[in-house]
Amino acid sequence: MPDRQSIRATLIELLEADTGENHQDLDDSVNLREGLGLDSVDVVSIVSQIERRFRIRLTQQELEKLATVTDVLDLLESKLTAGPETSAA
Repeated sequence: MPDRQSIRATLIELLEADTGENHQDLDDSVNLREGLGLDSVDVVSIVSQIERRFRIRLTQQELEKLATVTDVLDLLESKLTAGPETSAA
């Protein structure tokens, strides 16, 4: 099971691949849309990559709550520590 730092590293890798920008110094409190300039298509793309990479499913309700990098990390960490029975929707 990945720890928070490896989850964060994977998220940064996916963000960089999607946006073409360097996010190594990404602050966890930054807003995904305003701070990173992600539109809904970017968010969907990154979420689908996250789901494939970590082999989890995120519900629409969970996605609607994601506003900051911290929100994404908290959700992924809780999904991954919960185990496969709660990760697959």
